[in-house]
Amino acid sequence: MDRITASQVFLNVAERGSMTATAEALGMSRAMVTRYLAHMEGWAGARLLHRTTRRISLTPAGEETLVRSRQMLEIAGQMPVAADAQDELPRGLLRLSCAQSLAQDILAPAVAAFLRLHPQTAVDLQISDRTVNLVEERIDLAIRITNDLDPNLIARPLGICGSLVCATPAYLAAHGTPRLPQELALHNCLTHSYFGKSLWQFERQGQQLAVPVGGNLSANESRVLLAAALEGAGIAMQPVYSAEPLMASGRLVALLPEWRPQALGVYGVYSSRRQMPAALRAMLDFLAERFSDPRHWPPAGPPAPRRGTARARSRTA
Repeated sequence: MDRITASQVFLNVAERGSMTATAEALGMSRAMVTRYLAHMEGWAGARLLHRTTRRISLTPAGEETLVRSRQMLEIAGQMPVAADAQDELPRGLLRLSCAQSLAQDILAPAVAAFLRLHPQTAVDLQISDRTVNLVEERIDLAIRITNDLDPNLIARPLGICGSLVCATPAYLAAHGTPRLPQELALHNCLTHSYFGKSLWQFERQGQQLAVPVGGNLSANESRVLLAAALEGAGIAMQPVYSAEPLMASGRLVALLPEWRPQALGVYGVYSSRRQMPAALRAMLDFLAERFSDPRHWPPAGPPAPRRGTARARSRTA
């Protein structure tokens, strides 16, 4: 780990007496501040800070290390920095994390396009539906769909993810078509283990509605629920980007067109703005542009009704 940066973090914590204030001043997450301090103590071979709920103070070893850190930073500040244009070229390995459905439908083609633009970069795409620890698992960038961001991390908004409620024509023919969100309680709803497992949120013209749902299948990956819905297992809430092509082919029918499921934000989440690699900056800019293009990312609202959809609903009611 960079000792210059670690010394800057340690100096800031000593002067401000707060890891949170240091994180804000240096443009990094509180988790990264904690990590740099841990490495400073590892290098010093001693505890540098006394931490209480009210304040942070230096230990005797911390006082000595602070003097040496100031000397090192002063020397570093006097060294000329070579302006090498090559350093600004995106290069090297980026480790990305995202959920399976987003990776398969959206991120895989986006990453392929990015690599064509920046041939000196490489991407290691880690697929996981859980919220990974960026620092511990050495993830440069996580693409997350959520309305509940970790305040200790830095998040760049990329887009809005809309959802819809859907089922196969065969399921609706056998069980009827719900006309109101409350009628979902009478159906077998396929639920996500972590998001809205027992409560689906809807909105119509500013009116908010939370509907209790349940069923005989839950999973921690929306792609699994989509596959089950296609087998006629029940009603699923799916991202528009996954379900819309299947509605276009008639394999799924969108339900409750007047009610919009709660939309979620799409974010690029990373741990520090400080000394951001050119490859990470280029990836964030590329994804922000990609998610703003309707050719690659559908709008958050429900898709427009397709010809024949109303007739299909009347047959399956």
